Amino acid sequence: MEDLRKNLSELFENYKDELIELNEYLYNNPELGLQEFKACAAHTAILEKYGFNITRNFADLETAFQASYKNGNSGPRIAILAEYDALPGIGHGCGHNIFGVTSVATAILVKDLMKDLAGEILVIGTPAEETNGAKVEMAQKGIFNNVDIAMAVHPSGEAHYRSGISQAMEALQFTFKGKTAHAAGAPHEGINALDGVLMLFNSVNALRQQTLETARVHGIITKGGEAANIIPDLAVANFYVRAKSLDYLKGFVERVKNCARGAALATGTTLEITNYETGFANLVTNNKLSEIYEKNLRSLGVTDIRDKEGHGSTDMGDVSHCCPAIHPYFPLTTAHLTGHSIEFAHATVKEEAYKGMKEACFAMVLTALELFQNEKLLNEIKEEFKNTKK
Repeated sequence: MEDLRKNLSELFENYKDELIELNEYLYNNPELGLQEFKACAAHTAILEKYGFNITRNFADLETAFQASYKNGNSGPRIAILAEYDALPGIGHGCGHNIFGVTSVATAILVKDLMKDLAGEILVIGTPAEETNGAKVEMAQKGIFNNVDIAMAVHPSGEAHYRSGISQAMEALQFTFKGKTAHAAGAPHEGINALDGVLMLFNSVNALRQQTLETARVHGIITKGGEAANIIPDLAVANFYVRAKSLDYLKGFVERVKNCARGAALATGTTLEITNYETGFANLVTNNKLSEIYEKNLRSLGVTDIRDKEGHGSTDMGDVSHCCPAIHPYFPLTTAHLTGHSIEFAHATVKEEAYKGMKEACFAMVLTALELFQNEKLLNEIKEEFKNTKK
């Protein structure tokens, strides 16, 4: 193991400058979901350079890709997932630039170390995690059904965090329609669409008392009228509804929709309910796989590995319903960071960030190599996946 860690460090140094260059390029060229043309091209260029076969427009998505290196005609298929979309206004405030680079680095090092090991290492570029969640569509198309395991490691602050859970989520848009009128001169001739939205918010606030503590519902008004002296004929609210399981989410969503239906009935408005983004399944961490990753992380000298509360949502959840998966976190800094912030984006290109990235990369490499060699261990992971309630 000591020789392998030394070999890993030496190999990483061969690629370090290119990896840093890629990370800074992505940081300086942030692109929103499904518009990541530069990011997709940059990722595939370095992977192609180092011997991976590239499938572009993967899963019929322009900014998705699959990079593959296969050794022999048997062995496991191990997928490392890459994200690279940014956020409006603040760029890479979720750190998906260094996320993708970590995945690329992992795959290249695994390829260099596979030697006589039979198997296939994949990098799957998955666009739009922040919005449409390309992994959801990929899961629906069966992309992960013939993958033995999937791993993705996300940047964070303070410390390494174990793979845990994430919330199942549905994104609901409520459009209330009414009738305009002069708000002072003839209010009785109008039907106030904004009243429908306000009543929806009040009903949802009342609903919160009767939900599980782990459930979440939160929304904004995206359209509420044009002028104070005009009764608005159109008002729109966007909500995220989250729960720990798909079963509970289904009933919870229906209760939120009933809040909107009641608001429309009470205000005389008409209501349209749609999904404005793709919904996500809950993340189901494969504990055996997570234990192997953590063991390998500790072998690198990492001792601060924490549990993370899973109140957010990610399309990695949909992957975890198709194959054994983990989604741990690595630190950009030992300081506290708030996700989706300018400060988080800045931290991704600081020198300190590459320490956590390197540790996560090496832990994934060691995990992949172990599974290429240990069929019994891989079967235990698959058996857990088979018997775990999703």
